[in-house]
Amino acid sequence: MAQARSARSKTIRTTAAEGQQYLARCISLTGAAADIACVRDKTILGDCISVMRLLPPESVDLIVADPPYNLTKTFGTRTFARQTVSAYEAYTRRWLEPACALLKQTGSIYVCCDWQTSLVIGRVLSDCAQVRNRITWQREKGRGAKANWKNALEDIWFATKSDTYTFNLNAVKIRKKVIAPYRIGSEPKDWRSDGSGGRWRDTCPSNFWDDITIPFWSMPENTAHPAQKPEKLLAKIILASSRAGDLVLDPFLGSGTTSVAAKKLGRHYVGIEREEQYCVWAEERLMNAETHPEIQGYTDGVFWERNTRAEQNRKNTGR
Repeated sequence: MAQARSARSKTIRTTAAEGQQYLARCISLTGAAADIACVRDKTILGDCISVMRLLPPESVDLIVADPPYNLTKTFGTRTFARQTVSAYEAYTRRWLEPACALLKQTGSIYVCCDWQTSLVIGRVLSDCAQVRNRITWQREKGRGAKANWKNALEDIWFATKSDTYTFNLNAVKIRKKVIAPYRIGSEPKDWRSDGSGGRWRDTCPSNFWDDITIPFWSMPENTAHPAQKPEKLLAKIILASSRAGDLVLDPFLGSGTTSVAAKKLGRHYVGIEREEQYCVWAEERLMNAETHPEIQGYTDGVFWERNTRAEQNRKNTGR
């Protein structure tokens, strides 16, 4: 018997049949797009490898890609089957090469992966772009293992098309609580007060992110997608590596997190997704973003540590 859904659950589960109004907002390409404006702020229904070859080259400022990891996993009506390492590498090249061709010379690309596919992604990406860093983020969840360490981390490779690229350091600093404030004379040293007794320091972000909360049933951004990324995760990438008005592309859009975060942060977006069900959820979330532009864990232009008061208040109010 199916478990009853909690009355407090905010998980988006609109079916494709119920969401025809959202599916009607999506487009399909039958030929080459004459200009990127034809697809700007759209969800494209189709296979990303075919669709990307129809888009104008060097027209995108930022790409965020979350391809299937090399695991047997079902996404909607299709199952991605685990491949040999060489076959997965060939698959990665088939989508990554046309993706990099879409980047402007000043563009950046981020590719999500697990620890196993990270070995492949890093190698292939270095042939297409200039690898700058490998980010590791704590998923906070993960299945335990009897004879191995619990897998609770994932990687994101960061690369650029050239040596000239956008990186907005001040936009992605993390506000941390100062436990032992140090003063020089009577003046705070490298920290400030929030006016109510709290002491905070805005710190430079590292390539290890431990402040991310995986979407769960009581969060408005949550959907029934099996591998949804958090809006806060995408917000860090988008704010760091794009400017207001830039164009962000996600070739594996899924439930729409990249497009939603881009819209909330004043960027243009293009998402490509081949599952109608996921396109429905993406467009429903994009419509919801028009009246609910908040990103949990990112408040008043500040990224907060996980479970700090600002983030906890957002959870408790569902805002």
